[in-house]
Amino acid sequence: MLSFVRRVRGGCVVSVCFDRVKPLVDETVRRLAVKSFRDDPIAGSRYARATSIVSSAYKRHGKILEAALFERLRDNNRLTVWTDPTYAVSGAADALVHSSTHADCLRSQLPYGESKRTLQIDIVVYDTLYRSIRTYEVKRGNGERDAGKVRSIWRDLICTHVLLKSYGVARGHEVDHAEAKIVYYCGVRSIPMQISLVREELDEHFE
Repeated sequence: MLSFVRRVRGGCVVSVCFDRVKPLVDETVRRLAVKSFRDDPIAGSRYARATSIVSSAYKRHGKILEAALFERLRDNNRLTVWTDPTYAVSGAADALVHSSTHADCLRSQLPYGESKRTLQIDIVVYDTLYRSIRTYEVKRGNGERDAGKVRSIWRDLICTHVLLKSYGVARGHEVDHAEAKIVYYCGVRSIPMQISLVREELDEHFE
């Protein structure tokens, strides 16, 4: 599975620091090798196991991509990079999403602090040169998603976005620009280009 990093073309993962990502890949492979799967009456034990391993690898590939991007961004001295497993979403942010258009929401800002629910933010990046803060949700992006999932992703991205400038200030950063993004690494976008990225756009986006 480590070969995915070496095969990438046109993305900033090309020069990822292997020694920081390799332990995650090795542990993923080890767990897949010892995991028990239920036999399937159509495929039989041999093919059912192979299919189950590949299916499980797809799911875990997203976490490996996330780790690779995170570690690569950490190599840039002008960027401060972290994750946030408990990003607070306020009732006001949820209400704004339900009452306004996406375009109006993306032009809005709300104070960060109140917590009606929380989100897991994969990557947060503060750029000292441009005084910008951005969040990134990382997906494999190799297939279409159903309408309900897309609506949920939109809601969470917009809630993240409207609170983000205040969030950055609360963490002690000077913030002129804030935005939430989603990365569809393999190129199949479920969210428009306005707030989404694919692999070929990452180098230009991060300069």
